[in-house]
Amino acid sequence: MKGTRANAESGVSSEGAALTGLVTNVSLAAVKLVTGIVGNSFALVADAVESMVDIAGSLIVWSALRYGAKPADEDHPFGHGKAESLAGMAVGLLIIVAGVGIAARSVDGIVQPQESPAWYTLVVLALVITIKEALYRLTKRAADASASSAGFADAWHHRSDAITSLAAMIGISVSLIGGERYAPADDWAALIASFVIMVNGVLLMRAPCSELMDEASPELAARCSEIVLSVEGIRRIERCEARKVGRTHRVIMHAEVDPEMTVERAHALTGKAKALVREQLPQVASLLIHIEPHG
Repeated sequence: MKGTRANAESGVSSEGAALTGLVTNVSLAAVKLVTGIVGNSFALVADAVESMVDIAGSLIVWSALRYGAKPADEDHPFGHGKAESLAGMAVGLLIIVAGVGIAARSVDGIVQPQESPAWYTLVVLALVITIKEALYRLTKRAADASASSAGFADAWHHRSDAITSLAAMIGISVSLIGGERYAPADDWAALIASFVIMVNGVLLMRAPCSELMDEASPELAARCSEIVLSVEGIRRIERCEARKVGRTHRVIMHAEVDPEMTVERAHALTGKAKALVREQLPQVASLLIHIEPHG
């Protein structure tokens, strides 16, 4: 499978990246929550809540990647790949819910201003931004290698957390520099970050939604047709449809051959065509070729 080969080359798997993110998020959430409460920064507390959502998201993605990689069985003859798409949708929804919760609490803090946060909250945020950006790059590299929508969702979940932390850092800085008059800047920062988070959540749901709706992959279908047409004896491709399932693709094709050709010869041609497609397009897990009489 292409994802396995590419992951070996990139040095990290989507499952490994998700597990790394899970362990890191648990540590960061605890540090941010304690520092936010002690240092009187709701922006940091909101950031901790977002990290807790990250923990749930990483658990969902890691489980879905493991389940989605299982081979086809009697109950699931087409494999388990759509578990990854469902996980991507779930993570997107989690991000949106977290954004709504942070926005609601931010508005409350703006209406009823609190005292300015402690200076050391900035140190924690700087550390968080660095770690989360590194996690984003690690997870995205693994997702690029395996073409996993769940992996992409998990990567952008890390990036949204980094954005939240950056907004919190700006807000706390303004609050500390401006004094008591600018204390609400911390909550304004959390409010702005919440909108960024919600937008990211909506955008992240598009790819897994398309996969669940079996959206066509025309470029891959065209490439499959080109490869099959190179097989001597295949006269014409009447139609070809491709769709993405998890980290792989499934293709259905109608190919035309000489109407006088025997069933045995036609069957041999399809076998040759499938082998050629598997060799050149490892991401194609299944190719079904229906033979039609040419002309």
